[in-house]
Amino acid sequence: MAENEKKVAENAAPEKPAKKKDDKPSFFKRAIAWLKTVRAECKKVTWANWDSVRQNSIVVIVVSVVSAVCLGILDYAFNSAILGLSRLF
Repeated sequence: MAENEKKVAENAAPEKPAKKKDDKPSFFKRAIAWLKTVRAECKKVTWANWDSVRQNSIVVIVVSVVSAVCLGILDYAFNSAILGLSRLF
């Protein structure tokens, strides 16, 4: 009789452990933890001072204006050349 019980136990499918609902934290807990790490990392950042921000902004504006003027001149030159060629033919 003991042998029959062993055979039945061997033939039975192994039971899967029930999934625990608490294995993974909830979305809000994970989001709050992520925001805390973001805040901690932002505190580590070396932020630029006002003088360097102003100087870099001026450089960007000047380079943008110079680039726009150069592109405008090239556009005018190529447009004039194409119109001149079209008038010849």
